[in-house]
Amino acid sequence: MLSGAMADRLFGWLAKGAAVLTLGLLFGILLSLVVGASPSIEKYGLSFLVRSVWDPVQSDFGGLVMIYGTLATSLIALAIAVPVSFGIALFLTELSPAWLKRPLGTAIELLAAVPSIVYGMWGLMVFGPILARFVQQPLQALLKGVPVLGSFVSGPPVGIGILSAGIILAIMIIPFIASVMRDVFEVTPPLLKESAYGLGSTTWEVVWKVVLPYTKTGVLGGVMLGLGRALGETMAVTFVIGNMNQLNSLSVFEAANSITSALANEFAEAGEGLHQASLIYLGLVLFFITFVVLSLSKVLLMRLKKNEGARS
Repeated sequence: MLSGAMADRLFGWLAKGAAVLTLGLLFGILLSLVVGASPSIEKYGLSFLVRSVWDPVQSDFGGLVMIYGTLATSLIALAIAVPVSFGIALFLTELSPAWLKRPLGTAIELLAAVPSIVYGMWGLMVFGPILARFVQQPLQALLKGVPVLGSFVSGPPVGIGILSAGIILAIMIIPFIASVMRDVFEVTPPLLKESAYGLGSTTWEVVWKVVLPYTKTGVLGGVMLGLGRALGETMAVTFVIGNMNQLNSLSVFEAANSITSALANEFAEAGEGLHQASLIYLGLVLFFITFVVLSLSKVLLMRLKKNEGARS
C-alpha cells in the first residue's frame, strides 16, 4: 500500500503526464498536417484560401469554396439551433410540468444518438424535396426580378445546398446545446430565482437577469460545443450540400461543398502529390478555424468576467 504522500505524488505525476500527452498529441497532429500539406503550401501559400478553382485533372486547387461552405452551413446551423435550444432549456427548467420534464429531456437527448448518416439520408430523400417545393419555389416566385434578394434564392429547386445542410446541422446540434443549457440552468441556486420572483419578476426577467448571468460560462460552452460539432460533421453534410466545387452565386440554395465533405469524397481516391496535399491543407485550415473559434470564445468569456468585475 502506498502512503498518503506517495499516493498524492503519484497522482500528480499521472495527471501531469495526461496533460503533457494531450499537448503532445495535439502538436503531433498539427505537425503531421503541416508536413502533409507542405507541397500545396509551397505552391499556393495563403492564396489557397481565396482561390475558388478545384481541378484535380489540371492539378489546380483552391480552398475558398470549401471554406465558404463550412462557415456558411455552420453559421446557419447556429442561427437556428441556439434560439431553439434556449427555448427548450427554458421550458424544461422553468415552465414544463413535472411529469413532462423527464420524458421530454430524454427524447431530446436521444436525438444525439441518431447516426449522422441517417440525418443525411432523411435530409436528401425527405427534407430536401419539402424545402424545394414549399420554401425555395415560393421564394423564387415572390422575389423574381428583385436585384439583390432574388440572387439569394436562385438556383435549381432540388432541395440540396447550403441552406439544407445548415438546417440538417441545426437539427443535429440542438440536442447538445439544449442539454448543456438545461444542465447549467438547473445549477442556478433556487434562492436567487425565488428572490427574483418574490420581487415581482416575470419568468423571462428571472432567466434574463438571474439565470443567464449566473450560467453564461456554461451556456457559451454549450454553444461552442454545438459549433464544433457543426464544423466537423461529415456524412450528413455530404448527402445534402451538393458537393459542387464551384461558387456560382451567393444563393443559400446553391449546391456547394465543405471541407469535411471534400475530404470524405476525395481523399481515398486522391493520388500522392498536389491533390492529396491540397486536401490535407484543407484539413489544416479546418484545424485553425476550430482553434480560432475556441480562442474567440475564451476571449469573450474573459471580457464578460472583466466587465462583470467592473460593474461590481
